[in-house]
Amino acid sequence: MLKRHAVIVALGLFASAPALAQTETTGQAGPRPASPGTVPAAANPAHAPAPKAAASTSASTPESRSAAALALTHEPTYDEGTAQRIKDAALSYSDLAVRGGWPTIPADAKFALGVQGANDDLLRKRLIVSGDLAADKTSGAFDQDLADAVKRFQVRHGLAPTGTMTPRTIAAMNVPVQKRIRQLEASLERLENINFAFGQRYVVVNIPAAFAEAVENDIVVRRYRVIVGKTEKPSPTLTASISSVVLNPTWTVPSSIAKTEISAHMRKDPSYLSRMHMEVLDGHDNPIDPHSVDWSGTHTPNFTVRQQNGTWNALGAVKIDMPNPYSVYMHDTNQRNLFSDDYRFDSHGCSRVDNVRDLAAWLLKDQPKWSRAAIDAEIATGQHQEVAMAKKVPVAWIYLTAWMTKDQTIQFRNDIYNQDEQLLEATAEEAAFFSNAANHPLTAHMAQ
Repeated sequence: MLKRHAVIVALGLFASAPALAQTETTGQAGPRPASPGTVPAAANPAHAPAPKAAASTSASTPESRSAAALALTHEPTYDEGTAQRIKDAALSYSDLAVRGGWPTIPADAKFALGVQGANDDLLRKRLIVSGDLAADKTSGAFDQDLADAVKRFQVRHGLAPTGTMTPRTIAAMNVPVQKRIRQLEASLERLENINFAFGQRYVVVNIPAAFAEAVENDIVVRRYRVIVGKTEKPSPTLTASISSVVLNPTWTVPSSIAKTEISAHMRKDPSYLSRMHMEVLDGHDNPIDPHSVDWSGTHTPNFTVRQQNGTWNALGAVKIDMPNPYSVYMHDTNQRNLFSDDYRFDSHGCSRVDNVRDLAAWLLKDQPKWSRAAIDAEIATGQHQEVAMAKKVPVAWIYLTAWMTKDQTIQFRNDIYNQDEQLLEATAEEAAFFSNAANHPLTAHMAQ
């Protein structure tokens, strides 16, 4: 721990200034900028094609959303080199902090394509500093080059790449470099505590980004929008192995939900369980008359509530099982419209996956019997079917609000659960404790 803290302190020498309480919108991962001021021209995002604007959500489908997310980059969020790259990014941002960071864009600034504005040159400077705009584009009206640079910035920060200066875009640009450094520090500290066997194939869910990646031979071959835990019911960080794919699953309601939400519904509407295709079971899976149950919600239930499989089921048509101490998993949903939202923090801790049948087909690709067509056909029968993995696939749920991919793209996301500062404060307190202990006269005497 002391060694890790020494790294954190070295990276954070310039990060102690108070950070503004500004945040960004969480969204999809994106392409190309790199460490500010130090990138070779070949890797500079200013020389890369601008990302295309997001398609209309009303016309989007699970397949089109997955394809659009994958088109942005095939670089994994998390691989064996991620920790070292975060260190490199933090050192680069520390150097940028010494040189004064980036300018602040007025919150009420107006920008319009093809129109010379009072803050256009200031915006250019801001984007040049972060590597989103070529260094020779220092002046001029808001042209296509500047709009493309705005798109690059937006994608790196999980914002829809519109190329227009929305209030959220301005707020993200005005997050100070000191806060960005602390995001990198916190992300690095988390990775130092993860012991994950990557394997040839693995799955990663980055909770703050609300995306899942299927990685094969160090390349992202699938990327999906996910819905993860609410702020009051956060998804945990974990490592596990995917052991099976369940088609037409039933849903055993967690006791905490049965005690609160189900009980509240039953007090208001005694027909709620039957309408939701749910049944109450005793400890031996025998049915219980719902009217004999105490729905006051004042004590822990001594029964189980289970929802039958079907179009009404909260898990949808697919469950991806991954045994772990938190009893969470990845699954489909009967509320697929939620995947079109930018804000995707609405579950009780599990991860709902957009286009999940495609992920299931990828997981089962080494079992020819279970092609995508076969999966669809089996789901259509309505019969419950558990398909064991021929070879388990490692999965990691991680919490990275800042990272750098192999193409030197530095990404930032909102600290949705407010965990970064808590982690860094705890690390600093631990380091201070050991430092004081090392300098204690008795300790010094014993070391002689």
